[in-house]
Amino acid sequence: MSASAQQQARRQQRIEELCAASLRAMTGEADLHYRGRRLYQGETRLPIHSPHLRIDPAYNTFTDCRATADGIALRLLHSDTAVHRLFCPEDQVERLVFELLEQLRVETKAPDNMPGMAANLHHRFERWSRSFHRSGVTEGSIGLLLYTVAQMCWSRLNARPVLEETEDYIEGTRASLVGQMGTALAGMRRYRHDQNTYAEHALMIATLVGERVRAERAAAEKDSGDADQEEEATNAFALLLDFDEGEGDDNGIAAAASGRSKVFEEAALSYRVFTTHFDREVAAGSLVRHALLREYRDRLDQATAEQAINLPRLARQLGSVLWEPRPSGWMFGEEEGRIDGRRLAQLVSSPTERRLFYRDQVKLDTDCMVCLLIDCSGSMKHHILPVTMMAESLMRALEMIGAHTELLGFTTGAWNGGRAYQAWMRGGRPPEPGRLNEVCHMVFKDADRSWRRARTDIAALLKPDLFREGIDGEAVDWACERLLARPESRRILIVISDGCPADSATNLVNDSYYLDNHLKEVVSRRTREGQVEVLGLGVGLDLSPFYRRSLATDMSQVLDTHLFDEIVDLIGGRRRR
Repeated sequence: MSASAQQQARRQQRIEELCAASLRAMTGEADLHYRGRRLYQGETRLPIHSPHLRIDPAYNTFTDCRATADGIALRLLHSDTAVHRLFCPEDQVERLVFELLEQLRVETKAPDNMPGMAANLHHRFERWSRSFHRSGVTEGSIGLLLYTVAQMCWSRLNARPVLEETEDYIEGTRASLVGQMGTALAGMRRYRHDQNTYAEHALMIATLVGERVRAERAAAEKDSGDADQEEEATNAFALLLDFDEGEGDDNGIAAAASGRSKVFEEAALSYRVFTTHFDREVAAGSLVRHALLREYRDRLDQATAEQAINLPRLARQLGSVLWEPRPSGWMFGEEEGRIDGRRLAQLVSSPTERRLFYRDQVKLDTDCMVCLLIDCSGSMKHHILPVTMMAESLMRALEMIGAHTELLGFTTGAWNGGRAYQAWMRGGRPPEPGRLNEVCHMVFKDADRSWRRARTDIAALLKPDLFREGIDGEAVDWACERLLARPESRRILIVISDGCPADSATNLVNDSYYLDNHLKEVVSRRTREGQVEVLGLGVGLDLSPFYRRSLATDMSQVLDTHLFDEIVDLIGGRRRR
């Protein structure tokens, strides 16, 4: 992950946090959030079908992003989904127009006492209009038709002139449509506050446009070049990716790729394991010779010394987000508070005495357990030295403020399925066996051992042949169960990974996204339960498709103060939600 890509990922995460906060404030829906550059309400993705609301945070301004949030908020507040579905046409092009017209309708309902919202929406539509026109898409007849209809409807609903830059360009198409669309346009303007009646007029316009597009396509089929251009125009206007849930978009930021698993869905989201006979949980230090462990420890100490990480500063930052005030007895001899009956005699003997009261004594305490779960798949061994230094620094700083810590890792016992795969082969290869490898869960430091006592075992992370394949979902479940066995009131799990779940044998006999979908299910379930906060720390990768709270980092650079600042912000994110 390049430095510029990392900056884009951080900027995008920040923008998404701000926009999601704005959406929650305006709609009152507490479960709205962005994940993987998509808007979710709980675990349901909310599609955005209107072309002018589709943006790229890496290139668009914050005003554009905020306008999109405003538009979505108005759609959630003022559009009845049942009524919309009742009128929504089946034809793809007609549906595109109908969706756009409904969005334009709700945007006219921006509150009068929020002029900034109306200004944002106006600015965003004009920016999209210029971009669409300047891209050259309007040079084709279908592109020009769709663009002209959008301009005419927006102009009529908002009682504003069309974009001056393209007014002359669309005049001919506009004149040819006025006779057919005039009544519907007037009805849309008149009944924009009545969704049922408005939808009837919007459907008339959508049907008209659909008929003209089909006629244009039929004519364009005689010339393959024109046909390709018209298809490109429709796609540019529609951004059809949002009509097919599960497909992604590429905005230039390294993001974890994921999709839908038919095998997982057909099993009613039930995760299968062919056999657990070969699974194991081991103390990581036992997997490495003692002499080699000492060598790894010396190497780790030398690399850490060169980084010169300011642990006291990091501890203070972590304390600011983890410390909580707790009662700690009483403070006597105070000049205000509750009257101490035992000191009333002093008032008689010394009428000027004022230290007759007692108060609650409060101290800052950290009743918190933080577990770091490291992905020990093959690709992670290239990043493991800085990852280990980062993990150690966090654990040492957390111990300085009184928090308990645990360091875990997960991998597989073999490549390509190992003994589990061989057992499946001997059993006649039953279909859809589920997970088909032997998992290996490693404990580098448990919660009852301090960093100083576990520091030698932690160095086992540097042993290259421990890194094989990764089955993330089961590892997250395992780590959460360990956390739930602890008495602390706040439990935080930080998953450190550089990629998606990957096991060649499991993917081969199920499908490519089987393990991905299981990880999503586990994280969603644990998040809903609310007993463990599950965070994702991506090493050169954006893990937001899997983790609602995540951070993309660049471990190829020095472990600087800025990196730890962002990790502290990630851990303290509960305060902002």
